[in-house]
Amino acid sequence: MAAKLRIQRVLTEVNGLRILYRDTGTDGVPMLCLHGRYGRGETWTDLMYRLGGQYRIIAPDQRGHGLSDRPVARYTAEDMAADAHALIVQLGCVPSIVIGHSMGGKIAAHLAALYPDAVKALVILDEGADGPENITDIPPTQIPPVDKFTADWPLPYSTYEEALGDLRKKLGRETGVRYFLDSLVETYQGYDFLFSRYAMSAIEVYHRGWHDILASIECPVLLVRAVNSWCLSAEEASKMRSEIRDCTYFEVADSDHLVYADNPDEFYPQFEQFLRDVAIEPQVHVRST
Repeated sequence: MAAKLRIQRVLTEVNGLRILYRDTGTDGVPMLCLHGRYGRGETWTDLMYRLGGQYRIIAPDQRGHGLSDRPVARYTAEDMAADAHALIVQLGCVPSIVIGHSMGGKIAAHLAALYPDAVKALVILDEGADGPENITDIPPTQIPPVDKFTADWPLPYSTYEEALGDLRKKLGRETGVRYFLDSLVETYQGYDFLFSRYAMSAIEVYHRGWHDILASIECPVLLVRAVNSWCLSAEEASKMRSEIRDCTYFEVADSDHLVYADNPDEFYPQFEQFLRDVAIEPQVHVRST
């Protein structure tokens, strides 16, 4: 089935922004995949090839990332969830299974809480709900132009080899290196990333805790934690499980964050079992093109 699959790339307008999304163009229950901070829809390529013959999988570059617009604007979870909702409504993909990794998990949870009719099932991958109680009132024009994580990175890199070596030194694990390489491009100045460092800063500044929305999520939820996670502690995961009314939980060994890429042999069977358990039956027909 994967050999027949051709991922389409489409640029559309959502909430006044140009958003690029990837689409398997297949029949079946729609699945929306939301990447983490610094990522892009490209990170879901393996999932799209594995499951694209059974589900219609949509993987956008979210605002500030990849080939989508990077406005000077708010980057709250509510705003980004509104982008995701407008996209699946536009595509006729309501309700969808919604899967989000890291920051994408936070946005996916807000999508399920704010637009319950749009989400058939929710999957949160290695993202915690802790954070400040309130969203800052700092206007977008006063957000620092560079995020803390990449503030000392020597951008742009002179060569691809320099970029690869620096990423390996900073990130270590090859799956994390690949995650950033998916956004690395050559420019007139050298090698730089497709994500907006302003947007990465704004996402950080506009972050707030979201334990308060978990009890309002009506659909079945799968919460997945990396055993060696630096993002979601076992204690916080336990708290989130107690707050979600219909929660399935498992941990992925030999992973520190990218659960679907670090250990796909353990992740995918349990992910697909969750879909079967909540009676989301895949189809096996590929739409002719």
